[in-house]
Amino acid sequence: MKKIILSFFLFISILTLRAVNPADISILNMIPGDTIPLSLDEDELMDFNDSLVSFPAYDLYCGWDTVNIHAAKFDVSCLKDSTKNILLYSENSCGYVHPFEGKITSSFGPRKRRYHYGVDIDLETGDCVAAAFDGRVRIVKKSKSYGNVIVIRHSSGLETYYAHLSQLNVEIGQEVFAGQVIGLGGNTGRSRGSHLHFEVRYMGQPINPSQLISFDQHKLISDTLTISSNTFSYLAEAKKAAAKNAHSKGKGRVHVVKKGDTLSAIARKYGTTTKALCQKNGLKSTSKLRLGQKIRT
Repeated sequence: MKKIILSFFLFISILTLRAVNPADISILNMIPGDTIPLSLDEDELMDFNDSLVSFPAYDLYCGWDTVNIHAAKFDVSCLKDSTKNILLYSENSCGYVHPFEGKITSSFGPRKRRYHYGVDIDLETGDCVAAAFDGRVRIVKKSKSYGNVIVIRHSSGLETYYAHLSQLNVEIGQEVFAGQVIGLGGNTGRSRGSHLHFEVRYMGQPINPSQLISFDQHKLISDTLTISSNTFSYLAEAKKAAAKNAHSKGKGRVHVVKKGDTLSAIARKYGTTTKALCQKNGLKSTSKLRLGQKIRT
């Protein structure tokens, strides 16, 4: 009995410590009993050896989120006076290919009370949209705002977004190359007329695509992008636009008090102040709210 137990633990130790390679896979088929024999064909073996470390820019993101369209944003204040040079493509890659050679109909920047974090390229529904750089597909989904959208992460650490598509031709995790057709242009999501909404982001933070791409000549301005605090100087303006938008939405609206509501919480929601709410509704800052009470904002 002791010999059997020792043999069993020896066998487990061998499986734990030995590096598995194609020549040794047959060992795994020796497990006795009712368990299903473990055998890997060539494709499965590639998946077995593949890991998240092989995904583009894994050292920066340390994760591979296939659910949330936007990656967690890094704190731009950490850049301070420093700069970071990003090589946009390597010698062994397919370089850069313009997603679609159309006219820019809306640039990066403020749009009324909202901020536009990409560029809109005019096209017709059904026109082919190409990947800008080599990379791996992280997101393929339909959202309320972007419509049918594809997000590709690149080895440079950049991610490119392709939105309002009518057709999605790639899958999550698929490796793509610059110039490869990934979808067809369309008018899905929050869109008025067929166009391609194209974004460039670095660790979740939007970058003006015109800083690296000439949309008139349909090529890169340089093969290297220098990132500094100035790259994200627009953020202050974007926050003001968001605050104005929230305040505008709150004007003339009536809030029905729900469980847990407070005057300060309601004020934050509608972009106003507790004092302003009290003046509009004849309340004091210490007034107790009732469930179902209507508060003018």
